[in-house]
Amino acid sequence: MQANVRTLRQPSCVGEFRAFVARGNVVDLAIGIIIGAAFTGVVGSLVKDVINPVIGLIVGGVDFSNIFVALNGQSYPTLDAAQKAGAPTLNIGLFINALINFVIIALVVFWIGKAAVKLIRQEAEAPSAPPAPTRSEVLLEEIRDELRGRTHQ
Repeated sequence: MQANVRTLRQPSCVGEFRAFVARGNVVDLAIGIIIGAAFTGVVGSLVKDVINPVIGLIVGGVDFSNIFVALNGQSYPTLDAAQKAGAPTLNIGLFINALINFVIIALVVFWIGKAAVKLIRQEAEAPSAPPAPTRSEVLLEEIRDELRGRTHQ
């Protein structure tokens, strides 16, 4: 008596996903995302702690993070005070900070891309030595040379 056993088949999407993950590009992408997240933190600190204070000093001591409009018509000394009071605010200074972050990140990505293109172009233009002949190619050349020597005698 044979047991009626059904084998479970793996859905095709699982196999496709495994093939996708097995490619090296997925790992490279994950590493890039992690580095990008860390880079964003560094750029955010650069903008908030270095660039904005300098710009604020140049334009008369303005703190961008406290440039806001309270939409309820009341006046608040800081954005934090307005938010603690539950007032709806239009955060112009935070938007300016986000714009500065974007410009810095865009410039760095542009420079990295430009450097990568230059490096790739240099590698493509660099003369490469021909690969060494394989063992079978060397043997065939020896056979050819031997046959030529016999026909010319």
